[in-house]
Amino acid sequence: MNKLLYFIFAILLASSCNRPISKFVIENSENASAPAKISFKNESKKAEKFYWNFGDGDTSSIANPTHKYYMSGNYTVELIAEKGKKKSKSKKKIHVKAPEICLVLIETPYGEMEVELYDETPKHRDNFIKLAEKGFYDNLLFHRVIDGFMIQGGDPNSRNASKDKRLGSGGPGYQIDAEFNPDLVHVKGALSAARMGDNVNPEKKSSGSQFFIVQGSKLSEAQLKQIEQRKGIHYTQDQIKQYKEMGGTPFLDGDYTVFGKVTRGLDIIDKIVKVKKDRADRPMKNIWMKIKVIK
Repeated sequence: MNKLLYFIFAILLASSCNRPISKFVIENSENASAPAKISFKNESKKAEKFYWNFGDGDTSSIANPTHKYYMSGNYTVELIAEKGKKKSKSKKKIHVKAPEICLVLIETPYGEMEVELYDETPKHRDNFIKLAEKGFYDNLLFHRVIDGFMIQGGDPNSRNASKDKRLGSGGPGYQIDAEFNPDLVHVKGALSAARMGDNVNPEKKSSGSQFFIVQGSKLSEAQLKQIEQRKGIHYTQDQIKQYKEMGGTPFLDGDYTVFGKVTRGLDIIDKIVKVKKDRADRPMKNIWMKIKVIK
């Protein structure tokens, strides 16, 4: 009988020794705020396959993944380690704080741009957030793209638009009062509101939905001085430095409302402006957008 018990115990011990052990460590998560890139170090043993659930609807089978949390909140991360038909699970909780600034994410076929919306332009900021949160911009097009100038989108008529459809006149049915601020200028990456021309819009009110993101070109200090004299404005030394080093479209300053800036993904602008276009500067191949608020 003792031999039988010993034999059973040996089998159970061998079985447990072959069982995978799920274990992981969460790295760089302390004081993380959205959008947060969190890395996971896999310390599992005797496992052949891995299945991660990050708690926000996304999963991965990479052994040591890095995941981006776009929204703040509490998340439970689960790792399943497998070996054959045997599995082992482990879970840990993480907290992602809300960002201290107002951020949105603009997705395109060429990559993502993170954009800060300025508190100094509350009407434009709140309107952009409102439209983004209800999905207004999803699958609209960047319908006007000019190398050395800007990329423009936000026309609701661009959704599912035929190739021959003229775009650029659509909107949500209202305009936004101008919010000009001398501290906010059209350097590369500036998010600015499109609008109707002065002849029909002397108050320079902004479109309710259309916007453009500046690429522009680099300028000399002499060129900027000429623009200052012509427009009756004054640039700070920091603004002059940005225009000289990054480029932009200063001839738009004081005429169009700048209400944000690209904080990550400036290279996406450079990629988009290089696409083939028709005579109306519409890309030959549709460049869609999706915009989500990071909060």
